[in-house]
Amino acid sequence: MRGIPYHCPYCAEEDLRPHGEKHGEWECHSCLRAFRLGFIGQLAPNNLTTH
Repeated sequence: MRGIPYHCPYCAEEDLRPHGEKHGEWECHSCLRAFRLGFIGQLAPNNLTTH
């Protein structure tokens, strides 16, 4: 499954478009920033802490 952002992580606007040739790269036409989404890894349940 591929992640699709619905809001820019910098300005929270919704004017997003794919950016570049690589999967997970997006550009925001509101704040003119480009960013990348990626999967880091899976957390072990015994390592979770509550805040």
